[in-house]
Amino acid sequence: MKKETLNKNFEQAVAYLNSYKDPLPADLLLKLYAYYKIANKNYDNPGSKTPLINAFKTNALIQAKDISREDAMKAYIKLIKKEVKK
Repeated sequence: MKKETLNKNFEQAVAYLNSYKDPLPADLLLKLYAYYKIANKNYDNPGSKTPLINAFKTNALIQAKDISREDAMKAYIKLIKKEVKK
């Protein structure tokens, strides 16, 4: 997939999720969170006021740590198509 196409598809997937109203499973949200952070090269620590949520987010990031930026974008798009747009 070309870089421009990948970026466009990723942005569309993010916009779709941001407008999505139904609840989603926590494990899916954590995967999407990790892929989004990696795709955007955002390596800041999770900023929740709840320590347990920060722990889950950190764990999701650790599990996805070896994935490239492009692969994170592809994985995010794939999850949106498979799990959210059913």
